[in-house]
Amino acid sequence: MAEDVFKALADPTRRRILDELVERDGQTLFEICTRLVTKHGLGLSRQAISQHLAVLESADLVRSRRQGRYKFHDLNTEPLERIITRWLKPDTQERPHEDPPVERLRR
Repeated sequence: MAEDVFKALADPTRRRILDELVERDGQTLFEICTRLVTKHGLGLSRQAISQHLAVLESADLVRSRRQGRYKFHDLNTEPLERIITRWLKPDTQERPHEDPPVERLRR
């Protein structure tokens, strides 16, 4: 799964899409396209942006939900948090023989 995340993050357009979702979560394809054109000067087609979103979804960095006719895209930071925990904060990973971090804080 980490390979999918790194592949998804390798492309600058996909990183810009994630930046836009950080700034304002829950956007439609049309909104994302509009923001990419106005803020970044990217003149990509909706189909191209849709393909980038599909890569981000396969890496679980973006989750989509339908409401009526609209499909909204939301940022999911869990895959990034797993990578951070794995490499940058290895001491915070749960170990099978220890209480979860929340339980340790309550003591």
